[in-house]
Parts: sequence; structure tokens; C-alpha cells
Amino acid sequence: MTLNQLNYFYQAAMLQHFNQAAEKLNISQPSLSRSITALEDELGITLFEKSGRNVVLTKAGKIFLEHVTQILDDVKRAELKMHQLATDGGHIDIAYVSPLAREYIPQLVRSFLAISENKNITFNFHQDITSENVEGLKKGSYDLIFGSYSASEPNIEFVPIIQQEIVAILPTVHPLCHKEALSAKDFADCPVLGYARHSGLGKYTRSFFKKHDISPNFICESPDENGIASLVAHGFGIALVADVDTIYRDDICIRPLVSNESFSHTVYMGYIRGKYQLPAVQRFIEFVKQGG
Repeated sequence: MTLNQLNYFYQAAMLQHFNQAAEKLNISQPSLSRSITALEDELGITLFEKSGRNVVLTKAGKIFLEHVTQILDDVKRAELKMHQLATDGGHIDIAYVSPLAREYIPQLVRSFLAISENKNITFNFHQDITSENVEGLKKGSYDLIFGSYSASEPNIEFVPIIQQEIVAILPTVHPLCHKEALSAKDFADCPVLGYARHSGLGKYTRSFFKKHDISPNFICESPDENGIASLVAHGFGIALVADVDTIYRDDICIRPLVSNESFSHTVYMGYIRGKYQLPAVQRFIEFVKQGG
């Protein structure tokens, strides 16, 4: 059974005349008759019976017509959807780490959708740590991910998009606030708050302490700067975080690291190398590469 056969059957059923149906389909009447006969043989049932010079559906033919109509409608909808995906429509699934959720991702997507050719594109947003987002990308759940670099993923193209300085944050009443800059040693004798240890930033900030042979007393973990900043403001401890908007508040003291210890964190966009991408995804990738 082919789509052509279903279309031939549908036209014959609508016009109740093989000759007229053949003319509309731009095929010969014998070709249409052979196609209908082959369809009936395959189904093992008679679909049409003669009524004078016309043909009418049998009871089975009427039931079959209901299903064929649904199938052809579904095909038309699929064709329309594919046309939209190939032109100004489309859908993009992105996943990102929680520190990007408040400002960067909403602003990036809003700017992209403000371009007239992108206005009909839809998005799904997913939020998790980098390792989980990488797995989702490899499984095809996401088109793009945003987060830390993963050196063990040669099939993923990582594009640097943001450079974030790492700074120290403290309660405003903390004695270390009098210092203009902090060093790794300043964290040795204080309760320390940190990113979730398995997250990209969690691993990255912990590597700083390991490099300087410091073993901080981590008392709490949080997935993003907002959570860490709130705990710092309430006096739970001090922390190393990315320099983002959410840490700038009246109840927090922000200090850089001393110049010989200062470091930054790079946020990357990632996608599968060599994989076919919908036009909408291709445009979004180029938009991000150009600085959004």
C-alpha cells in the first residue's frame, strides 16, 4: 500500500467516478483502475461497487475512507510543518547551567526572537549541571548546551561565549572585608560555601584551592550564585563565585583575588560536530557566535 494508492482511492471516492478522478490525478483511467484493484487485493476486501456510470463506496469502503482521510490530512500537516522548519519556523531545545538562567539565556533568546525571520521559532528550556546537559546533548534531547568545557567530549564543538572573573564574596560584617583583595590562604580558616561539587564551576573553583594547597571547610553547596550569595549574606560563610549581576547586593562584600592568584571562568556553547541542524538551530548558533 502506497501513499499514491491512498490518494487515488480518496479522489475516486470523492468524485464517485473513475474517469473524472483519473483526469484530476493526471493519469489514465486504466492505471487508476489497476491501482484500486491492487489495493482491494492487498486489503482482501471490495471498496467500490458500480452504480450506473458511477462508482460508490461499499460499507467497508466508507470505513476505509475515514482512515485514509485522516492519513492524508496528517501528511499535509507534516508537509506544512516541514516547510515551516525549513523556512522561518522551527524549534530549538537548549540546556544550560543555572547561573545563566536569570539574565544571559532570557536576554539572548529575546534578542534572537526580535529578528523578524526568527519570530516564529519556539524554544524549550532545560536547566542542569554541565555533565547532565552533555549527556542530554549526546542522546539528542538538546540541540545546544551552555556551560563549562568538557575535555573528554571530542564529538562536541565547544565555542567560548562568556569570560567571567572569579571573585570572593563575604558578609558585610566579615573581618576580611577590610582587605582590598583576598588570597587562597584567607579561605583556610573560614567556613566556605561553594557550587555543587559535580558542576563545572564546582570543579573549577575547587581546583583553585587544590592548586594553592588549601583544604577549605565547605559547609554548604548551592547550584548558582543567587543561592550562594543569599547564604553568604546571612553569615553562613564566604565563597568564590563568578562575577555576575546577582551577587551585587547591599548585604554582600565583593573582593577580587590577589593579582597573582586571580583567574576567570569561560562559559561555552556546545553542539554535536557534523550533525545536521535545522535552519533555525543553525541561525541561533551563528547568532550566539557573533555575540548575540
